[in-house]
Amino acid sequence: MGQLENKRCLIVGGTSGIGLAAARCFLAEAARVVLVGRDQSTTDDVGFALAGHSEWFALNAADATDAAAVEQSVAAAVAHLGGLDILYHVAGGSGRKDGDGSLHECTDAGWQATLDLNLKSTFLTNRAAIRHFLARKQPGVILNMASVLPLAPSPHHFDTCAYTAAKAGIIGMSRLAAARYAADGIRVNVLAPGLIDTPMAQRALQDEAIRGFLRSKQPLAAGPGSPDDCAGAAVFLCSDASALITGAVVPVDGGWCVSEGQYV
Repeated sequence: MGQLENKRCLIVGGTSGIGLAAARCFLAEAARVVLVGRDQSTTDDVGFALAGHSEWFALNAADATDAAAVEQSVAAAVAHLGGLDILYHVAGGSGRKDGDGSLHECTDAGWQATLDLNLKSTFLTNRAAIRHFLARKQPGVILNMASVLPLAPSPHHFDTCAYTAAKAGIIGMSRLAAARYAADGIRVNVLAPGLIDTPMAQRALQDEAIRGFLRSKQPLAAGPGSPDDCAGAAVFLCSDASALITGAVVPVDGGWCVSEGQYV
């Protein structure tokens, strides 16, 4: 306990799923946390989920694909916390409804919307955090959310070219930033989850063929992972216990990357 004691943390995409699980875990480790989400209607749910913890504050809903909104959110978080030590960017999502899919079927709109939701949003929050750390000549930690799909594609069930490209872009951007800012004491790492039981994953998890596939593709879980599985890894990568780790891409995938997966 106390691995993040007095660390000032901003979690973007922190009001549901993986981000909310991280907020609970960060608070349990004595961090001070500001959450940013897209949907203001989730505020009551967040309060219920974080009941018993006092060191958190939810900002108003903000669109992480909007540069001005991101700058305002980071500035508000800094003002509330009295500074910033950690940015954990979780925000992102599927672009299927916008037209993402196989390369030959992905629409122009699907491509752009998916890259904006995942890669552009990560770029904007990371840029704001890096500028904050550099301006104050302070060390800092950034943790970004990618996916196992750029590392181990699975086109039979997960053939989404824009989503996979966006998550690959997050990995590339993060590793370049890790190299560029290591001398400034700024660490940048990436989590690459497999299929996690979150609201975004419900389409897949309602498909019995996919659930059967996951039993062998993610054998450590024999199915989908839990948001708490990602939260534990996030605490480690944001804490001083990982002080010499930067540029790492950590699969939290139940064995996805090293398992064949059997089709039902």
